[in-house]
Order: sequence, then C-alpha cells, then structure tokens
Amino acid sequence: MDIDFLEVEVKRAQQGNKDAFIVLIKKMEVRMYNIARAIVKKDEDCADAMQETILKAYKSLPTLRNPAYFKTWICRILINECNTLLRKKSKTVSMAEPPEAVFFPKASDEHMDLREAVYRLEEAQRTIVILHYFQDMPIRQIADILELSESTVKTRLYRARIRLTRWLNEPVAREVRL
Repeated sequence: MDIDFLEVEVKRAQQGNKDAFIVLIKKMEVRMYNIARAIVKKDEDCADAMQETILKAYKSLPTLRNPAYFKTWICRILINECNTLLRKKSKTVSMAEPPEAVFFPKASDEHMDLREAVYRLEEAQRTIVILHYFQDMPIRQIADILELSESTVKTRLYRARIRLTRWLNEPVAREVRL
C-alpha cells in the first residue's frame, strides 16, 4: 500500500469519510486475517477478533495522531483483541465430566508439533514468535506494534526459541482416553 495514499485515506477517514475507512480495511483485511488466524487458530475466532478490531478502530480513529502509523496501530488493536479472546476462552470451563486420561510415553523419536509448542508459550512470547516467524515481520515493526523496545522483542524471541528448542527436543507423553 502506497504510504502517501494510506495517509490521505486515513486523514479522510478521520474526517468522517466512511468510504475511506472501508478502503483502508479492505487493503488490510488479508494481513489482519493472517495475523488473527496465526494467534487464535479458528476461523470463527478470527472473524470475531477482526470484527471487534474494525469496530474499535473506527470508533477511535480520531485519536490516531500520525496517519503513517495506521497499519501498526490497527495490528496492535487486532493482537490485543486476539489475546483477549484467548484469555476469555481459557477461562471458559466445560460443565461436562471429562473422561479419565492415562498417559503413555511416545517413542523417543516422536516430539511435540511446532505449532503446539508455540501455543504453549506465554502470551508475550507467543505473540512475538507468531509475528516474526509466521507473519515475517521484522523486529522493529513488532516493537512498534507491541509498543516495546527492540531489545525487549529480541530478548523475548531469544527466550522463546530456547523454550521451543527444549520442548521440541523432549519426548512427549501420548494421552490415551479410557
């Protein structure tokens, strides 16, 4: 997306032009979907997160000080919405009695799946890993989106890689339901 075009459309949208806002969202929707999908996994959750993001962005667009940061700003809102959705889902408890589980170790050559390991990371590390490796975002852009220093992003990425390496090299237990 051309930077001059982007800034012009953001300014028009800030002045109340709904069509300009729609153009901005249309230009960003694939990227937004890919980010949301990488974080929340399910299509319906992506749709929820994107819908909330678009609504919040529309309502708070006048507060965006620098139109050049629109993409970073909306990605930050989306990531926050995705993480909020994940937190809400993790607090939801099923009332059904879960079946009893017995654990058997897998063969030593079977290890945890990479995506499974990434989703086990704490939220701050998981978000950075997803943005950097799954969305190919540079460290500087991640730092801007998350409002962190580049060194903090690098440190979290480094720690996440260590944890992932450890998890991926450990044999995992296989769950068998009785």
